[in-house]
Amino acid sequence: MLKDEIAIAAGFQPVHFNKIFTDTVPQPHPVAFPDRKALEADTIRPRPVPVPDSIPPATADSIHLDTTSVVQTDTTGIRLSKDSLTAPVNYKAEDSIVMLVKRKEFRLYKKADVKYENTQLTGNTMDFNQATGILTSRMGLDTAGKPMDKAALNDGATSSEMDSVQYNFNTGKAMIYQTRAQYGEGFVASDKVKKQPDNTIFGFRNGYTTCNLDTPHFSFRAKKIKVIPNKLIVSGPANLEIEGIPTPLFIPFAIFPISSGQRTGLLPPQYVVNQQKGLGLENGGYYFGLGEYLDVTVRANIYSYGSWGTTISPTYRKRYKYNGGFNFSYALTRTGDQEVKEDFTRSKDFQFSWSHSQDGKARPGTNFGASVQFGTSTFNQYNVFDASRRLNNNMSSSINYSKSWVGKPYNLTLAANHNQNNLTRQYNINFPDGSFNVNTLYPFQRQEMVGNPKWYEKIGVSYNALLRNNIRFADSTFGKPAMFDNLQAGMQHQIPITLSIPVTRNIIMTPNVNYTEKWYIRRQRLAWNAADQNLDTTYENGFFRSSAMSTGASLSTALYGMYGFKGKNSRVQAIRHVMRPNVGFNYSPNLAAHEYDSLQVDAQGRKMLYSFYQGAPFGGSPNQTFAGLTFGIDNNLEMKVKSSKDTSGYRKVKILDGFGISSSYNLVADSFKLSPFMLNARTNLWEKVNISASGTFDPYQVNQFGRRIDAYAWNGENFSLGRLTNANIAMSTSFQSQDPKSKEKQRQKEEMEEEGALPEAQLEEQRRQLEMMRANPGDYVDFDIPWRLDLSYSLNYTRGRSADLLRDTTIFTQFLGFNGDFSLTPKWKIIMSSGFDFRLKQISYTTLTISRDLHCWQMSINLVPFGSYRQFSITINPKAGILRDLRINRTRQFLDL
Repeated sequence: MLKDEIAIAAGFQPVHFNKIFTDTVPQPHPVAFPDRKALEADTIRPRPVPVPDSIPPATADSIHLDTTSVVQTDTTGIRLSKDSLTAPVNYKAEDSIVMLVKRKEFRLYKKADVKYENTQLTGNTMDFNQATGILTSRMGLDTAGKPMDKAALNDGATSSEMDSVQYNFNTGKAMIYQTRAQYGEGFVASDKVKKQPDNTIFGFRNGYTTCNLDTPHFSFRAKKIKVIPNKLIVSGPANLEIEGIPTPLFIPFAIFPISSGQRTGLLPPQYVVNQQKGLGLENGGYYFGLGEYLDVTVRANIYSYGSWGTTISPTYRKRYKYNGGFNFSYALTRTGDQEVKEDFTRSKDFQFSWSHSQDGKARPGTNFGASVQFGTSTFNQYNVFDASRRLNNNMSSSINYSKSWVGKPYNLTLAANHNQNNLTRQYNINFPDGSFNVNTLYPFQRQEMVGNPKWYEKIGVSYNALLRNNIRFADSTFGKPAMFDNLQAGMQHQIPITLSIPVTRNIIMTPNVNYTEKWYIRRQRLAWNAADQNLDTTYENGFFRSSAMSTGASLSTALYGMYGFKGKNSRVQAIRHVMRPNVGFNYSPNLAAHEYDSLQVDAQGRKMLYSFYQGAPFGGSPNQTFAGLTFGIDNNLEMKVKSSKDTSGYRKVKILDGFGISSSYNLVADSFKLSPFMLNARTNLWEKVNISASGTFDPYQVNQFGRRIDAYAWNGENFSLGRLTNANIAMSTSFQSQDPKSKEKQRQKEEMEEEGALPEAQLEEQRRQLEMMRANPGDYVDFDIPWRLDLSYSLNYTRGRSADLLRDTTIFTQFLGFNGDFSLTPKWKIIMSSGFDFRLKQISYTTLTISRDLHCWQMSINLVPFGSYRQFSITINPKAGILRDLRINRTRQFLDL
């Protein structure tokens, strides 16, 4: 080694070293080394080390050198050379740093690291030539000849690894060999890359992929490629390779956007095969990004048999204010042979939806929200193949506005509601629908309370008003005069007066008075039509009143019972029973006797009472006087058991969350004084099985015609507690294996909540995500959970009079549903959803999904094996969002009308 090289390695710092790192202006006389404080703003010297007799071998503890360029200051008066750098250069190495002064070079050995402004370059070895300003970094090889410490370049925007790189500090250009760089979700591997000062990349022999493996599963191979950072990647002709094998798929050019934020662009379609519509392209269209507050998505479907459809979906948002969106779909469906009229159908359908939500902080005290969905009754039949939407025959809408005044006891709500049944094709619209409520006021309460309040100071008065306009019609009469024949409008006023008086420590008495009045603009008249054997309906227009009044008092308390187990080894320590009985006396006079009339309902001459306001917005008032008792009881049962998991050593287990019964007895009724018994029960067994049940028992007997008679059921020939008129029971449970990543997912959820995203934005995003999950269940599979099973069972029984009052009906339904998934292997998942209808004795709508995790790709097979809507599809698509629309899809759909 040269003498000056040895001196530099030993720690001696000449004044005129390296024009890039120090001043190169000639000095009038030698400058002695100033102290550390004087040089603190100008340069940093290497730490001095003893001068050795010979250069020691490189070790892991060799010299680490950092240096900065000299900066111009007023105190020193030193001028900078034109070719000096604009910022300090920091460099270090794990093994050693050797400076060749005469050659104007320095070399870094083993895990070298150089940082200049926002650019950082690392590698196994580095050489810097001051004359050219080029820094060269190379990877190393271990004893087995395998690569180690690959060179890496990070410019703040992108990072890349390579075998070697030449970086020019003066121009900012770089020549990179055998590199792999990441841009957003994608990776670009190139044999040779030229980097421009503005970070634009020109690559030679490239491959683009979203697979993060060193040897990717797939890539698009292109000879030339250009990368504009934070904007896009553009290539010439490209060929798709899978597992390194070229495929017949060539594209003339490729554009991969890597920018973030809103961008306008094309939405590629999906290829499908439909038995009724033929070959088709679905969901192709265009996305219009119209700024921060608005965007529009336009999609279209077209099929070879002549069917087509389009969907327009604008969305809008304003941060901290509101967000929402519209969705309008129109479809023309043609099925069958047009030459054969019996087989040919042509249907024009539309569906419209609107959602709007307002941030609660935007206007305190005021809120506006909307969830609207309506359309033709056959839209889902011809155009929807998603199970959840296809099986739902009801559509509903609601638009709500509410206003509350700060410091005032009243509030206002206005609404418009709509619902429709696609099977019966019946519509029901409530508009306008409003309410005005005055909170409970205490008119006898003193302004300044001193001491205990008097009993009369607890008297509370409130007021509730409801406005409702209702119209029912069939879709065939929409827009026609017949549509308004069933228009009903009304207003209801309620004035409740309440008082709470503690009788004893555990018993509370609650007297109350309630007055209700209803206003209507029409009433109905029914008459038996002997010729047609049905009921005729006519309406009278005008102003009509219906009144009701009630008063009474009730007592309620709670009784506790405890039974303890004395055995030391008993797992059950105690059982507690809580009873909450209530009893009351109520009186309500018959103010609506003139609102009822007797009506013949069948050819046998049977008659029934009917109300003039049956079907009106608030119905009719009770047509009999009630003066009697109301009573009921609710029970709760739980036990205390030993537990090693609880810190106290015990835990509570609920046996019954609730079991109650209620009824009433009318002292002044001439018959049927005892009302039906209402029963309900609910529990949660082992914190896994939810059970709820309810029923109604009629305590009176029936004759041979099925009509009630005034005789108790337990006084008959056969002892009975009553006749069950309706009942239901529901059970549900869910089982799943332990999720090994449950803690990590919970942590991520908590982090998202801490970010403080807008609640309505979260709800809107969740809604869109759920729609995508329902449409493509195989694309959203949690492979971390080995298995999961959800079970539900429901039983319903109803016996009563039909809606037309012509016959007795009994309806008995029973359904068992299940859905779940399990992993055949860590990468294969099977998902199934089905059920069994015991009344129809057939399997319900069934879906089967098989999903395969292909690392950077996802494969899903969806099957609907039987039923009116049968479907088979197989889809293979990349996981990365940038290539989400690059999917291979094969779909067959079969529709039996």
